[in-house]
Amino acid sequence: MDKKIIIAIIIILIIILGIVAVVFLQSNSTNTLNTNEQNSNRESSNMNNQNLQVIENENKNMDNNTEGAVRSAVVYFSATGTTKNVAETISKATNSDIVEIIPKEKYTSEDLSYNNDNCRANQEQNDKNARPEIQNTINIDDYDTIYLGYPIWWGTAPKIILSLLDSYNFNGKTVIPFCTSGSTGISQSENDLRRYNSNINWLEGRRFNSSVTENEITKWIETLEL
Repeated sequence: MDKKIIIAIIIILIIILGIVAVVFLQSNSTNTLNTNEQNSNRESSNMNNQNLQVIENENKNMDNNTEGAVRSAVVYFSATGTTKNVAETISKATNSDIVEIIPKEKYTSEDLSYNNDNCRANQEQNDKNARPEIQNTINIDDYDTIYLGYPIWWGTAPKIILSLLDSYNFNGKTVIPFCTSGSTGISQSENDLRRYNSNINWLEGRRFNSSVTENEITKWIETLEL
């Protein structure tokens, strides 16, 4: 056979073997990629499932903690702003919701003229049947513990506090009264409120003046047995 023909045949065989080798390598590479991709997908799926399980467990723990937590609110009446300042500090220190008792008829400075026997506040305090109307709806049912704030009027709590107790069911709830005044203590108002509704779990309250500090309020809260 001609030498040139033999060489040509050898070259053709080499080319064919090269093509076969390339095809084989490409096939293996594709299979490897597919396998790696499948493994990666499986790992990603497993990780996602694990993450979802962790999140689900955390949510369950949060739900359980929420169910067991004591929810509290600061409910207050403030005609001049002094009680409001104390209420906001208590709300912050206890992480409680805060709700203002808003009278339907706002109290003016003339209404609170303590030297005037005929002023509105004086007339209400001297009328055992007086129950000033509350403008806003106050949610009580969602709370176990309520910090109840008010100024001292003529030695005791304003009659709008009795309006609150008449309007909502406080029975069985823990209520901690706090008041603001220049000098009069809280004991008379505490006794009056205890007598008015003895089904409430009343805790000992505290009087604050307008210059009370956040630190003093926080220390008082720490002494409460809740």
